[in-house]
Amino acid sequence: MGGRKVIRIDGMEHRNPIPSAVRIGNMVYSSAIMGTDPMTGRIPETLEEEASNLFHHIREIMTEAGGSIDHIAHFRVYVADSGYKKALNREWLLMFPDENDRPARHTSVTTLKEGVRIQVEIIGVIE
Repeated sequence: MGGRKVIRIDGMEHRNPIPSAVRIGNMVYSSAIMGTDPMTGRIPETLEEEASNLFHHIREIMTEAGGSIDHIAHFRVYVADSGYKKALNREWLLMFPDENDRPARHTSVTTLKEGVRIQVEIIGVIE
């Protein structure tokens, strides 16, 4: 097994000493991915921008890990309201248009950090 590669993404800095993701061997594990603005690190005003930023960060993480979105095996999604799934699914379908080539996904409604509407964790396997 290879050593740990810490991945840090602009706009996803944590207040705590936590990386955006790590790669160990061929596995990629993210921390909580939120739809923060890549330039300011703040949650945008609209749900649509938040969802778009979230998927931008996912692409950045997988690229920095040495892979692509094709290497994502699993999404764990948390939404503050089930109505937010519509914006999430719009971006999901843009990223994964082929219904026969999508990662597994589970979505839960839960309380999130103040202002956050959608949060995701991913697991990737880079061959």
